[in-house]
Amino acid sequence: MKAAVFHSPGTITCDTIEDPRILDERDIILKVTSTAICGSDLHMYSGGIPQARPMVMGHEFMGIVEETGKNISHLKVGDRVVVPFPIACGSCFFCQHELPTACEHSNPDHYGPEGGILTEKGGALFGYTDLYGGYNGGQAQYVRVPYAQFGPRKVPENLTDEQVLFLTDIFPTGYTGVMWGELKGGETVAILGAGPVGTMAAKSAILHNAGKVIVIDTLQYRLDRVKMLTGCETILWEDAESAIAQIRDMTDGRGADLCIEAVGFEPEKSFIDRAKAVINFEKGSVKVLEACMSAVRRGGIVSVLGVYPVNYDNFRLGQIFDKGITIKAGQCNVHPIIDRLMDYVVTGKVTLDDIITHRLSLEEVSIGYEIFDKKEDGCVKVVLDPWKPAGL
Repeated sequence: MKAAVFHSPGTITCDTIEDPRILDERDIILKVTSTAICGSDLHMYSGGIPQARPMVMGHEFMGIVEETGKNISHLKVGDRVVVPFPIACGSCFFCQHELPTACEHSNPDHYGPEGGILTEKGGALFGYTDLYGGYNGGQAQYVRVPYAQFGPRKVPENLTDEQVLFLTDIFPTGYTGVMWGELKGGETVAILGAGPVGTMAAKSAILHNAGKVIVIDTLQYRLDRVKMLTGCETILWEDAESAIAQIRDMTDGRGADLCIEAVGFEPEKSFIDRAKAVINFEKGSVKVLEACMSAVRRGGIVSVLGVYPVNYDNFRLGQIFDKGITIKAGQCNVHPIIDRLMDYVVTGKVTLDDIITHRLSLEEVSIGYEIFDKKEDGCVKVVLDPWKPAGL
């Protein structure tokens, strides 16, 4: 089969590799019909998160059941399904407590309670390094889906792939950031980052009846697009101080009720940011998270959706304590909310496919990663077709 294979930072190519096989009675083999490139994939592409061996990329995918293990009874060959990006057993303590990203069984070689930088990680994720299970991902023509008795959801026949594809990750992730904010209606939500997750967070804030949604980004074209899709207010980030001041000006000096960090540890960095990271042996920067802690009101909530894989020096604990900020962070637990979110799509309460800017064949995956990483050609979201010839 054809698959997008990570070889080294900056090198992801469409290769021909062996087809996946059933390895456990709870597996299915999925014929992938649509898959997408996620901002998290760029962490491997940039080298920000290490991966030593080749691996098939991708955790946003869906398709048609090609083969089932003996213990799969609710799915049959030919069923069309969408697959949550965490791999979870469905039976351990954490899965039973609606925390599938902490699954005790899916990542046996690297799992543990500590949550270290290179040891004792959480549950497995598709196509996201050996630290998170080493499972091949879904940017491929076929993929093995473990624990398929728990994860995949059938897709209504009247919905297209693109209408439901983002139930895999970015819509549940954006929704979780708002859900953590415990909105009652009428609040101000500030979202730092106008990429796919930030856009989905804006859509989710509207679903939760936020009074005002403000999206902040460094790129005007991304702000223009999210404003067109959601009607939100926007701020062009020139520096942290001016962005924070504008948020306070828009909230009677208090700050936002909820700030959502949708950027992560690899924002655009100044020379000073890069020098500090080298001196402190840090990866990336926490400047966007720090801006959230300044922009949120006293007693407010900060939802951290962007990935932070290492520890950081001089973290603002004093500010968190003085302002009484609640911080919620982590990978999105898709399984407990995916059915609710599917219903939003089915009933037309939310549209997900309007963020797609580029549709490419899997053979063009190198181009897709390059334009998504460099934010070229107005790129916001790239969807790949594993069966489409290049150039069509």
